[in-house]
Amino acid sequence: MPRRVRLCSDKDVTVTTTILAPDPQKLHDQEKKRRRPKVPLRYRIRLYAQNPVVTIGFLALVLFCYLIVVPIISLLIDGVVVHRRETGITQQEEGSFTTYYLWRVFVSPQAVSIFWAPLANTLMIALCSVVLALLVGVSVAWLMVRTNMWGRRWFATALIVPYMLPAWTFALAWVTIFKNRTSGGQSGWLENLGVTVPNWLSYGQIPIILIFAIHFSPFVILLVGNSLKRFDSTLEESSRLLGASRLKTTFDIILPLLRPSLISAVTLILAKVLGEFGVAYVLGLPVNVNVLATSLYRNIYSDQKGSAAVMAAVIVMIGAISLWIDMHFLREAKRFVTISGKSGSNNTVMDLKKARPFATLACMVLFLVSVAVPITVLALSTLMKQPGVFKFENFTLQFWAGRDLPTVGFQDGILFNSEVWSAAWNSLWIVGLAALMAGIMGLVIGYVVVRSPSGFISGALRQMVFLPYLVPGIAFAVAYLSLFSVQRGPIPALYGTAAILVLIYFTEQMPFASRSGISAMMQLGSDPEEAAQMSGAGWWRRFFTIVLPIQKGALATGILMAFISGIKSLSLVVILAVPGMDVLTTLSIRLLDVGYSQAGNAVVLLVAAIAFFGTYGVQKIMKTDLAQGIGG
Repeated sequence: MPRRVRLCSDKDVTVTTTILAPDPQKLHDQEKKRRRPKVPLRYRIRLYAQNPVVTIGFLALVLFCYLIVVPIISLLIDGVVVHRRETGITQQEEGSFTTYYLWRVFVSPQAVSIFWAPLANTLMIALCSVVLALLVGVSVAWLMVRTNMWGRRWFATALIVPYMLPAWTFALAWVTIFKNRTSGGQSGWLENLGVTVPNWLSYGQIPIILIFAIHFSPFVILLVGNSLKRFDSTLEESSRLLGASRLKTTFDIILPLLRPSLISAVTLILAKVLGEFGVAYVLGLPVNVNVLATSLYRNIYSDQKGSAAVMAAVIVMIGAISLWIDMHFLREAKRFVTISGKSGSNNTVMDLKKARPFATLACMVLFLVSVAVPITVLALSTLMKQPGVFKFENFTLQFWAGRDLPTVGFQDGILFNSEVWSAAWNSLWIVGLAALMAGIMGLVIGYVVVRSPSGFISGALRQMVFLPYLVPGIAFAVAYLSLFSVQRGPIPALYGTAAILVLIYFTEQMPFASRSGISAMMQLGSDPEEAAQMSGAGWWRRFFTIVLPIQKGALATGILMAFISGIKSLSLVVILAVPGMDVLTTLSIRLLDVGYSQAGNAVVLLVAAIAFFGTYGVQKIMKTDLAQGIGG
């Protein structure tokens, strides 16, 4: 058992450390397991076959092998076999092995524009976004947890709202304000007001970096804020009593203990930036600033399937490496010395004195910039005939409730437009069905992982359903396009149908739904089921009459959170949704592509409203809070 050693003590401060020692009980269990006679494999298989939990686990393993592993394998194969378009270039038959796509992406004269320049842009944007998000997030988390700033509890919730909104909401608001005629073809608000906007501020890397930093700073606030909340302030007090300066205490004590949270924030942001399509599409493509996601999108729409497969595989690899680093450091964090102690208070709250109003003002400015201003700008843009003309006669409701508008192909306002209602219905039923499937399957997987007697099935299933988290959304969409664009065996071609959207939404949400199900089932003891089994109840009856009623809260939360995450997703479906099968996110992009900015922004506001109020409703109904653990 761990031994606790007192390092120093007085009546006010006690600091102890835990030294990990071998657990005698654990050693006994290991020895008992080693001496246990081995059960013949044939006998174990016969026992497993009679257990419905093992059967369900095996079927789930087969299902997710097809929905997760097979698309990724199909994607990799597409990168090394000849496609019909390149048979003349390669002088090889369709389907034969080739290294042409590897050469084209990495070595050819076009490789710079196809891969290397987008890779450099992606890495530069990711690095700068991470640094800015850390600076903002750590500062805000420290102000909310460790100071007497006014409104800490309110800011703890208000400053995570950007996470609830689609990332490209901020990009559209930015374009509305800063666009100029030189790079955007049309003038934005500032230019119409007589302010000259430089090209570097209208489009390109700088606005993309700023928007990513704003959108992803809630990750840092949540992770670092919760770590600071649990951090024992007696360490700081002891350091200061021993004569260390505040700066030395910060770098020698606080930051090393916050390292797991900081690394998790960095890797999560990196993985998200790799697959984020909407922001780079809105702010990068007009000035030919490509990232990996937009370059991949261009290759798909120019029918370069082989090159797209190679690029998607690279994105998957980078995402997997970043998340492996995260998991590695989380394992390392468990080896940290466990600190416990007691003092006059759990956390030292710094008195900001005269700086208190300025700290509160800084957080308020951040809220305005990250939430209030973007939403207000988009709302006003849907009411203006001419962008940036703030005259009463320029405001109108026709883009919301008008008829016979001068916009060809989109002649009715948002509230009366059949195309919008069709996309809204598609979003509700497609994402809703996928979320329902993910919630139920997540609970079933949680049951199998916790209750299955087969360690192989439970372990393999747990790891397999987590794989989609390693794959950025647009790369996962390319994998599904590779698998389902043609008929394979008894499975027909699904591209252009609602079925492929349901499947990819469902599969992409499984990492979160399964983790929710596993956590819920680990908290449920087996006694109620054992009592029902002794009374003669079969497995299905036990599951539906005991497990589901007890876990209905966890099931509802899993379904609702999967729905909210799916409803605002763009990268996942932008290359899979076709006209006539649009969801709200893809409809908004199509409207913006043809220059109908008022209608496109209005659709984005609908998506943002569903995502925000859905998240808020889930927190209130289920009595949970994203900001739990931070704030005053």
